[in-house]
Amino acid sequence: MLSRLIKIAEEFNIAVYITNQVIADPGGGLFISDPKKPAGGHVLAHSVTIRLMLRKGKGEQRITPGGITDVKD
Repeated sequence: MLSRLIKIAEEFNIAVYITNQVIADPGGGLFISDPKKPAGGHVLAHSVTIRLMLRKGKGEQRITPGGITDVKD
């Protein structure tokens, strides 16, 4: 499915947005405060061009003050 999406994106010059879940990683180490990792592993990691991991702060707090924005020239 990922290879088909890549071909469609290249053929029509469009962006394809894929979401997935995170899973617990209990073997990630003792000193990691948030032991979560994206599901899909290396297959998904090497199939996409850009990966974003968004996380929620406490209450209404944003981790990135402006949210997701365009790159400034």
